[in-house]
Amino acid sequence: MHVTHLSLADFRSYARAEVPLDPGVTAFVGPNGQGKTNLVEAVGYLATLGSHRVASDAPLVRMGAERAVVRAQVRQGDRQQLIELELNPGRANRARINRSSQVRPRDVLGIVRTVLFAPEDLALVKGDPGERRRFLDELITARSPRMAGVRSDYERVLKQRNTLLKSAALARRHGGQRGADLSTLDVWDQHLARAGAELLAQRLDLIASLRPLADKAYEQLAPGGGPVTLEYKPSAPGEAHTREDLYAQLTAALAEARKQEIERGVTLVGPHRDDLLLKLGQLPAKGYASHGESWSYALALRLASYDLLRAEGNEPVLILDDVFAELDARRRERLAELVAPGEQVLVTAAVDDDVPHVLAGARYTVAGGTVERV
Repeated sequence: MHVTHLSLADFRSYARAEVPLDPGVTAFVGPNGQGKTNLVEAVGYLATLGSHRVASDAPLVRMGAERAVVRAQVRQGDRQQLIELELNPGRANRARINRSSQVRPRDVLGIVRTVLFAPEDLALVKGDPGERRRFLDELITARSPRMAGVRSDYERVLKQRNTLLKSAALARRHGGQRGADLSTLDVWDQHLARAGAELLAQRLDLIASLRPLADKAYEQLAPGGGPVTLEYKPSAPGEAHTREDLYAQLTAALAEARKQEIERGVTLVGPHRDDLLLKLGQLPAKGYASHGESWSYALALRLASYDLLRAEGNEPVLILDDVFAELDARRRERLAELVAPGEQVLVTAAVDDDVPHVLAGARYTVAGGTVERV
């Protein structure tokens, strides 16, 4: 699978941009702040409905514009599809597939799949649990696009349950009646546990698949530096793995935490409170790994993601956003050799020398809002 043409309208710094793309390696080269990352960010948005740089859509719309449009022609084998996303901050986004307007934005998920390497990836190792949860959830959605609906259901239920918990907490503090709230919470507990169990089952299956791939990738990047291991840390303790057992485990944990949750007015149990423990040797990578080791670990997670998606069919687009400037010469060459065979590899760099020679291919210069092929 590869993108053959990218069109942008009022996306980030671009009033308009038309970029033909070929299979193999394409590098976007130019000074910082000229819009290189905006191009690959748009491709990533088509795959995830989100940006790797910001949490909301508002910064993606060019200043002074009401909306932004990202459009791409995608080829998979002999099949071509045109997908379009219209970003409307403060209102519902819109989507089209092959010019049909009767689709939801999440219906485009799975048409484009990407694995994106970026300086922000260091947060996978050094950052908060939310970074690692996002990594897992975006990858399970890439594997199974229907999980976008499960994630949305879980977030909706969580928001409603938190609202009820806050109401119950306020009522308790002021001596009011809270029976009705508690009765309603019982119903939301069931919904949260059901959606949460599905999300947990997918995460656990993903981690089991990623473990050997991540260890292999780390050894390729930093020979002799491992091993690396991935361990899931649930907020609802237990050894359950089936969906029904996970549902029962979450239900029991919610019941046990009910008193404390009402006191604090927030849901304390569920996938939104879990973490992925990354270990290097016998120690947690966070807090113990050096800067270089942390970079290698983050890259190994992305390479493992790529290997997993490729093995399951529909090879993803590899995006390397200003990564090589962050690496020493050894890691730079090893990473380049590993990704060079990809069906489509998009690279951004400030100068030509930052792009390893093994990544020969098309070149675009990006400056002053223009994208020109060399």
